[in-house]
Amino acid sequence: MPEGHTIHRAALDQRPMLADQRLKILSPQGRFAEGAARIDGQTCTGIEAFGKHLVYRFEGGDALHVHLGLFGMFRAAKLPARAPKGAVRVRMISRTHVVDINGPNTCEVLDGAGLAALTGRIGPDVLRKDADPDKAWTRISRSRSSIGLLLMDQSVIAGIGNIYRSEILWRQGIDPELPGNRIPPEAFDRIWTDAVHLLGIGVNANTIITVDGVKKSKSRYGERVNIFAKEICPACASAIKAFEIGGRRAFACGRCQTSA
Repeated sequence: MPEGHTIHRAALDQRPMLADQRLKILSPQGRFAEGAARIDGQTCTGIEAFGKHLVYRFEGGDALHVHLGLFGMFRAAKLPARAPKGAVRVRMISRTHVVDINGPNTCEVLDGAGLAALTGRIGPDVLRKDADPDKAWTRISRSRSSIGLLLMDQSVIAGIGNIYRSEILWRQGIDPELPGNRIPPEAFDRIWTDAVHLLGIGVNANTIITVDGVKKSKSRYGERVNIFAKEICPACASAIKAFEIGGRRAFACGRCQTSA
């Protein structure tokens, strides 16, 4: 599933393609025909990321809400538009570009109240300037759940996914199984600051880079990580422990991550 940097990068890339333009909205697949007809021909007034959610605002007050889930993707290209590739749920056409959305987990048109309800249940997004880290800290400091589980709860902190969770906690020397209510405030500050830093790098590089002072790799996705899916800790050469937290793979070094 795309982590928050991917959605913020999509918003950044698509704004000059779609924003402040009257859009032709289609559903080549047919599954979103009613929603497409509702916003077809309206001007897109803005594109915003809220954690892993992308929101396209329209002049009539409606918003297109997209959550890619595990298999969704964006495809963007300059006009003239080619035939849709695969099951395209939504096609948006501006004066210059076409943006296709394939296979999203969620694709819906929301009115103002619906959008407010959506954003109200999303935790503070580490990449948004209006994020309030105190809201996340309040939830974490009162919870008996592990910090590893809480960081993946998008109602607590938005944008952090599976890779960033393992990487941030390793970088800060924090045991992912430590309960939230045992995390000192200064440790939470380090987590938040590092999340802002690393996801910001992810937006700029358009990939996950958590190793200091390196550029993207030549692999397919260009990722550069310290311990995620690795066997040996780069700091102490101990074996990396792989386990599950909340049904997702987690990685930690038992020597480097002993407390908060």
